Amino acid sequence: MRRLITAAATALVGAALAVGAAMGIVALLDATPEQPNTP
Repeated sequence: MRRLITAAATALVGAALAVGAAMGIVALLDATPEQPNTP
């Protein structure tokens, strides 16, 4: 039973890290200003 709890906790932490990384990447991409398209 303890291994199951450990595995579930590890999966939850991994998922939280993945979501946090994705949100951080999106925030960084949104922070970059749009390049003007005029020559």
